[in-house]
Amino acid sequence: MDTRRILLVEDEAQTRSVVEAYLERDGYWVTAVGDGARALEAFGQHKYDAVVLDLNLPNVSGEEVCRRIRDASDVPIIMLTAKGAEEERIAGLDLGADDYLVKPFSPRELVARVRALLRRARTETEPQRSRVEYGPLEIDLAGHRVYVDGGEVELTASEYKLLTTLSRYPGRVYSRMELVEKVLGYDFEGYERAVDSHVKNLRAKLGDDPKEPRFIHTVFGVGYRFESPQESS
Repeated sequence: MDTRRILLVEDEAQTRSVVEAYLERDGYWVTAVGDGARALEAFGQHKYDAVVLDLNLPNVSGEEVCRRIRDASDVPIIMLTAKGAEEERIAGLDLGADDYLVKPFSPRELVARVRALLRRARTETEPQRSRVEYGPLEIDLAGHRVYVDGGEVELTASEYKLLTTLSRYPGRVYSRMELVEKVLGYDFEGYERAVDSHVKNLRAKLGDDPKEPRFIHTVFGVGYRFESPQESS
């Protein structure tokens, strides 16, 4: 089996060394760098399966690194943030990060999050059907591609999983906690805001106005539901 490549970006040398050791112990090939400029340089030189990214970086900020990586790739990104910096976490998710972990964190939990992201990125399939259509929205389940009005839409692994989860049963209401468990792959409390950020990003990419949605509808006080334009018209 090919060794998965992880780009670790962390400016604290001790934290970087510990996380690198844990990832390598789990069988990953790790490139560990300490600033944003070196992170972008490394990302341009190799193909990575996941990125672990601290937002508080010298030279080039973690937000800018996340933005540039996301512009070029849908590689899964886990961001590391300072304790209690909620707005920082939400901003990172809005930029396209798939998950976040608050410092101080358990290296074992970080490795588990990496495994979960890679598992979702590589194994999301729908064996019963290879392609589904909902009015102007088309999901190629076999090829992991999404099209709106005939144009391809680039989604992150989490956005794709969110879309396929919601659209599998049109009209079904999913609570935020259900989506945390089904999409983000863990059951820790306090991550419902992450779902809201992913929904916001997904809607923007689908051209879905939250005030007059075509696909993803907010159920206030509960969560979200998907409706096919053909069914709701």
